[in-house]
Amino acid sequence: MRLATLRRVPPRALLAVALACCLGLASCGDEKSESGAPEKSDSAFEATIRDARDVKPSDFPAPAGRSLQAISSELPAVQLGPATSVYTPGRNRLAFGLIDDTQKFVYGKTAVYVSRTLGGEAMGPYPAPADPLVVDAPFRSRGAADETNEISAIYEAEVPLAKPGRWYVLAVTRSQGKLFGAGSQIQVSADDSIPAVGEMAPEVTTDTLASAGGDIDSIETRVPPDDMHDVNFEEVAGKKPAALLFATPQLCQTRVCGPVVDIAAQLKKTYGDRMAFIHQEVYVENMVDKGLRAPLESFRLRTEPWLFTVDAGGRVAARLEGSFGNEAFERAIRAAL
Repeated sequence: MRLATLRRVPPRALLAVALACCLGLASCGDEKSESGAPEKSDSAFEATIRDARDVKPSDFPAPAGRSLQAISSELPAVQLGPATSVYTPGRNRLAFGLIDDTQKFVYGKTAVYVSRTLGGEAMGPYPAPADPLVVDAPFRSRGAADETNEISAIYEAEVPLAKPGRWYVLAVTRSQGKLFGAGSQIQVSADDSIPAVGEMAPEVTTDTLASAGGDIDSIETRVPPDDMHDVNFEEVAGKKPAALLFATPQLCQTRVCGPVVDIAAQLKKTYGDRMAFIHQEVYVENMVDKGLRAPLESFRLRTEPWLFTVDAGGRVAARLEGSFGNEAFERAIRAAL
């Protein structure tokens, strides 16, 4: 793989393609790919995901003064599908999928290296454990992630991005005993206007079944509908912890909204007596061409999905963009509690 030949990947574009393929089908296939995508034996696949969750920096080559080009020069290439797009100076959550040339997801121990320039010294490796998206059967929506298809986890790394501007990213994964590399570019902005951790959350009025006159289809695209439309965020803000999830399962640009809403529905069973769980749909009248609903405008969001957990004082305790799994969601909940 030659990083110098990479074009900038539109945020989450590759992930969108693969997710559209996998989530639209009952299964994404049964064969192994050249890059080592696992067979669909449940036990083998679960073992692969389990191994991909246990990652240490020592599992990967130290940069030792080398550039991303030098590290990647001998690695067979896979594709990186970004699942996050908003980055500011400091530590950032970088979520992504890895996709082979047959559009199948690749899983294994994975880490990330970053650099300001292609020829500059690489920083890393930063562990990127796989975070499972799978939920128990009672909480699965139509087209949900499960062990029989390949969209069952997302990689997530915490990476330091010190300055605004273009950054180069190299994800390295170990699959079937071999290392593979996937490169991309991201843009770090000087700041963003989205409510940050520690800031007061906008006290927006979210749609409820009552405000919709009982018409669940007008405020919900999940099949079947979830039960997170009973509480208006404005009524609990500053009084009770809340998990406010902006997502549209049927209209999501990257098809990751469905899995995160499923995760929310499952976690509500555990934490619903301690905090409010609110699912807010994204588009006016559930029609993309009519634009964003007012709560998203108030949070100054331009992508979906987003999760904000808010503590009892009304401050943002955690925020997650794009695809996120069970573990990241639960960490966000605990931050608010």
